[in-house]
Amino acid sequence: MRRVMAIYKIFRAPEWQALMEAGETEGAPVDLADGYIHFSTAAQVAETAAKHFVGESNLYVAAVPEAALGDALKWEPSRGGQLFPHLYRPLRLADLAWVRPFRDGALPEGIK
Repeated sequence: MRRVMAIYKIFRAPEWQALMEAGETEGAPVDLADGYIHFSTAAQVAETAAKHFVGESNLYVAAVPEAALGDALKWEPSRGGQLFPHLYRPLRLADLAWVRPFRDGALPEGIK
């Protein structure tokens, strides 16, 4: 049985700034191309960072309560057959529980 309390979204600084200014986002270019916003579980976020954000600085990670996203959140197979959370609507600033800097690939406190 899958039990997840929060899911996580990694933002580049300009993406985070745009979300703060607009109050919602359709996501990063990869999200726009795929038609949904990519998230990771706590167990997946470090691998996601290593795969998609290597060498980047000024990253942020946001925690989003899974329940806040309702039926627009779908769990779908991706990397290695793992189920990943995908959001099929804009992500709203109000959906976020918290956001923290994500530096040097170190997981911020609170990811569990």
